[in-house]
Amino acid sequence: MKEIGGYIELDTYAGAMLHEKAIALNCGRGALEYLCEAKMIRKLYLPYFLCDSVPNLCKKINIEYEFYHINEALEPVFTKEIGANEWLYIVNFYGQLSNEYLKTWKQRYDRVIVDNAQSYFQMPVDGLDTLYTCRKYFGVADGAFLYTDAKLDRELPQDESFERMHFLLGRYERSANEFYSEYVLNNKLFATEPVKRMSRLTENLLHGIDYDAVAKRRQENFEFLDEEFRDINELNLKSVYGAFMYPLLVQNGTEIRKTLQKERIYIPTLWPNVLKECPADSLEYHYAADILPIPIDQRYGKEDMIKIAEMVKMTMNIKEE
Repeated sequence: MKEIGGYIELDTYAGAMLHEKAIALNCGRGALEYLCEAKMIRKLYLPYFLCDSVPNLCKKINIEYEFYHINEALEPVFTKEIGANEWLYIVNFYGQLSNEYLKTWKQRYDRVIVDNAQSYFQMPVDGLDTLYTCRKYFGVADGAFLYTDAKLDRELPQDESFERMHFLLGRYERSANEFYSEYVLNNKLFATEPVKRMSRLTENLLHGIDYDAVAKRRQENFEFLDEEFRDINELNLKSVYGAFMYPLLVQNGTEIRKTLQKERIYIPTLWPNVLKECPADSLEYHYAADILPIPIDQRYGKEDMIKIAEMVKMTMNIKEE
């Protein structure tokens, strides 16, 4: 029986949620595991330039995997024939792969999975299995969406996330450093979590977001930094609606990142495992070490972008001297 009365809980939001038609799950790993089970996938072809969570999931669920390279435009370099129950896994790095481009891979191989974890606002190609994660874009502790025509024939438990919200609530009122260890622990949790339906709390929060405003702010920030850095960025970028981060590729990115951290500008190394797994002279190593993924999300405006641009240029001038 529904409880009536007592203290008031979090409000229920009724706004339209992006990806309403997708399967709502607990995390990106869960979305991929769901897909592997539902489509009986036995092998994945993965880019070397990838966080280790995907190959670790493959080990966990006994899926074979083989790596391939990407080119300077962040596109797959892949020409192999793939067998039955084998799938090509394409990561849409920084949203730089258009749907028209992704369609060519669908036409060539058919069995393709697109990882849009870095392109939340890019709607999927019809008939192309596509996954999204929520934590990279919004203040939620979990959440993912999966577009697929496959359905599991078993009932999934529903996740609960109220106990994992402390680091988000804490950062809202205090500094990120104070709760960073909790954030890291929350990320590690999903390495062992089974596939679950998205928690009611996360889904409710996602119903309360002004997606148009978020996407517009992200794109404006992206375009401002691209104007500032276009002459020094080794990547030739296209503008992205609702962009993830601004990827600035320069020499000595590792040292610049350390200097910016002292100024409380935190630039992540997104895939530190690549630095251990790939040769130092490889493109993947260079990209993992020297791409500076600059935050451009909805928390920030033009004044923040001006400050970031000034600090990066100042740091680079120091390095050049």
